[in-house]
Amino acid sequence: MRPPPPSRSGWLVAEVAGHPCEVHVPPDPLPGRALIYLHGVRERWLQELPVLRDLVEAARLPVLAPRAGRSWWLDRIVTGFDPDITAERYVIGAVVAEVARRFGVSPPGIAVVGTSMGGQGALRLAYRHPNLFPVAAAISPAIDFHAAMREAHERPDGELYDTLWETYGDVERARQDTAILHVHPLNWPRHQCFVADPADIHWYDGAVRLQSKLVALGIPHAALLEPRGGGHSQEYYDRVSPDVMRFVLERLDEESRRIA
Repeated sequence: MRPPPPSRSGWLVAEVAGHPCEVHVPPDPLPGRALIYLHGVRERWLQELPVLRDLVEAARLPVLAPRAGRSWWLDRIVTGFDPDITAERYVIGAVVAEVARRFGVSPPGIAVVGTSMGGQGALRLAYRHPNLFPVAAAISPAIDFHAAMREAHERPDGELYDTLWETYGDVERARQDTAILHVHPLNWPRHQCFVADPADIHWYDGAVRLQSKLVALGIPHAALLEPRGGGHSQEYYDRVSPDVMRFVLERLDEESRRIA
């Protein structure tokens, strides 16, 4: 596991159901709202993304960011994460419960946000559990992970996809479990946003395909797919983080005023 960054005021690492989680505890938290952050395949901590981290702090958002290794946030056992529970079940169970216990926030006041592997995980979780996560946002989501499996032997970072091969053993089986295939035409998160740069040669096309499907189904969404520069990089994350956090805060505010 990637070691945690140096301690920063308001941040700590806590164990939740046997797994470490990065926690942000604002001195004056925004009432009734919280964020779950899902990390990418390179397992960077939220504190290592300075623009997104600073925006979270400025917004006074409580955060719980579970650490799940290269689990791809799937509802399948990945032994490198846990031999008994899937990453998805861990998030919707122990992590959501810990947000309620620690911050006093329950759905629909919880937004799920992720980058890269965590971006597709955030969308996939929201599509599968829209009542738990009515607000979801993804930066550079690695949606077409089946394509990365197919190309893994040609890529210098091919080892990042070993757990996908261990989990699925087959590219087509993996494709059928990607976020796009979990979009339900009648039951979807009320607020979703995803952003990707055309220079992101491995993951941009998946975001475009997702947008096309949502448009065809008439599902409301925000897709920011214009060139920003940076491709699939922290530089790009930094450029789009203000837009993503603005979306998250505005939609959490809408949810707080929504009459069930």
